[in-house]
Order: sequence, then structure tokens, then C-alpha cells
Amino acid sequence: MRRDIFQAIADPTRRAIIALIAVQAMTPNALADHFATSRQAVSKHLQILTECEVVSQSQQGREIYYKLDLDKMKEIDQWLEQFRRIWEQRFSQLDDLLKTLKTDKK
Repeated sequence: MRRDIFQAIADPTRRAIIALIAVQAMTPNALADHFATSRQAVSKHLQILTECEVVSQSQQGREIYYKLDLDKMKEIDQWLEQFRRIWEQRFSQLDDLLKTLKTDKK
């Protein structure tokens, strides 16, 4: 089943995993230490993140390390950009309105 980036960030645990591995590559055991769930549950989240191509894995000795794929995260940023422009425009309009109201009071 092909998953997309938005399925990856839909779950709070997966977002927390993303935040952790954004700092450094981590093993499933190291990640599981940060959650009140089993290592198997963390592994399932890692599987989904891997399917979404948000994380990649590399083997170092006997350990598998997961790291964040920043290029894939850019998809989220690009999607959010359209809303960022709308928000900035509305904030600018609000700023103009507040300046007008302040000037009218004088």
C-alpha cells in the first residue's frame, strides 16, 4: 500500500518520532525509550514512516538506525505555503485596519 507524507504526520506518536530523529539518527530501541508503548508499536510507526519515505534506515553493525529525510518533509512545507500566504495577507489586512482605527481615534 502506497502511503503519503500526510499519513506519516497524522499520528501524534509519528510526529514525536519525527521530532526525535530530526536531531539525530536513532535505533528503534532508543526511540522506544521515549514512549510508554512497546518496541513493536514503535516499529510499526517506523514502518509507516519508512513507507511514506519520511525516514530512511541504515545498518551499522547489528543496529538499524533511522534518520529523517528532509527532502520529503519539504512536501509538507510546500503544501502549507499556500496557507501561509493567506495568513500573511490577512494579518497584513488586520494590521492596516488597526492602524486606521488608531489614526481615526486621534
